[in-house]
Amino acid sequence: MDGKELFLMVEAISNEKNISKEEVLESLEEALAIATKKLNNIDAHVEIDRQTGEFLTFRQWMVVADGESFVDDDGTGFDSELHIYAKEARGIAVDDYVRKLIETQEFGRIAAQIVKQVIIQKVREAEREVIVNDYSSRIGGVVMVTVKHVDRGNVYVDMGGVDGMILKLDLIPNESVRKNDRLRAYIKEVKSSVRGAQIFLSRSVPEMMIELFKMEVPEISEGVIEIMGGSRDPGLRSKLAVRAKDKRIDPIGSCIGMRGTRVQAVSNELNAERVDIILWDEDHAQFVINAMAPAQVNSIIVDEEKHSMDIAVEDDQLALAIGRGGQNIKLASRLTGWKLNVMSTTQADEKQAHETLKISNKLADQLGVDSEVAGVLIEEGFGSVDGLVDADAQVLESIEEFDASMVEELQERASDVQLVQALGDAEVSEVLMSVEGVSEGLASALIEADIVTVDDLAGLSIDELFDIQDMDTETASSVIMTARENEGWFD
Repeated sequence: MDGKELFLMVEAISNEKNISKEEVLESLEEALAIATKKLNNIDAHVEIDRQTGEFLTFRQWMVVADGESFVDDDGTGFDSELHIYAKEARGIAVDDYVRKLIETQEFGRIAAQIVKQVIIQKVREAEREVIVNDYSSRIGGVVMVTVKHVDRGNVYVDMGGVDGMILKLDLIPNESVRKNDRLRAYIKEVKSSVRGAQIFLSRSVPEMMIELFKMEVPEISEGVIEIMGGSRDPGLRSKLAVRAKDKRIDPIGSCIGMRGTRVQAVSNELNAERVDIILWDEDHAQFVINAMAPAQVNSIIVDEEKHSMDIAVEDDQLALAIGRGGQNIKLASRLTGWKLNVMSTTQADEKQAHETLKISNKLADQLGVDSEVAGVLIEEGFGSVDGLVDADAQVLESIEEFDASMVEELQERASDVQLVQALGDAEVSEVLMSVEGVSEGLASALIEADIVTVDDLAGLSIDELFDIQDMDTETASSVIMTARENEGWFD
């Protein structure tokens, strides 16, 4: 084969497989070197002149350190046919090669077959690498695919000459998918394997819905409207939070489109999934109120420490707020990132009365006063001994039936309780922190929740520990199991 024929062949392979000519030439060089090695039992190196197409074959010896007990990567010891000591290498560095030009081998049928197999393998590897690199940069995008076949619930698709797969778990539940169907899918993950590039797609992730809205709503792609988050119950219902950078633009109306055309286009692509467009708000409570739509929120109580909110709605709105199977509250919680507890106003009032009574009894017990005095203090906003100690005496004296001597006595008692409490909390904190995994912050949260012994901690469930402090399941489980072990539950 002359140089012209060689370059024509290289160009054809390059165009067909979408890989560079240099990669094809390198694959050919490696294939010829391997064939030469197998034919002559030597180590060989082949170079192809990039201008003329001429083949240059070299015999080579790997340079090893003098006196070293050498073993190569294949477990082969020093062999004078393959290796050379540094003292004989004329200045060539260790691990480099001494090369000697030899006559290029004329290959027989078997050697030619070896060359062909190696070239095919190397070209496939290069082709796979091109596909992996190309689609890795496109992760997070949506592509149009054609269904090739469905096997055990998994859908195998054609992405325009490249194969992809939608796992059963990544399909929209109850979605009917048949051979030759065309649909959109979200590029979720790209892997390289010996079988080739593996591209995993999804139609169930929230990002799929978000990308579809970017395609349907020009204001989003132009940056005028910003998507702040999304949550989905695939195939049934989803929520999308948006805001407008320009106050003159209605972000909800823009996403819905004239007569609902834009949101309907997204819904149709998601197997008739209902989409609620929610106005994002920097105020967390207002954002949650918006996310609870279509239910009307009556009141909301925010607990920053537990990162949760208690939401009260009218009795006739409770079913709507919760949604079928808890769908509405679940989507709102995922969208906002807050743990949401929804209840009727009657339940909220009962819970508030119970919490107030609990606080009142505790305050009365700490200060040694009757429940009526404690109730007055709570009504005036002094529901803890810390608040009472820090309060301005004149403000307390302005409360009806509270005189200067009474205020002085109350603040002294509160100060004494605060001191005793601090000493007690320090001791309790030390005891709790003896359990592996309990940090100072967790110990403080446990004390605040009246968990003051290792036995109290051992008796908690994982969900109860979640209510006290946000953490992952593995950590919560480890802390509780360690506490139980320390208390001898397993003896």
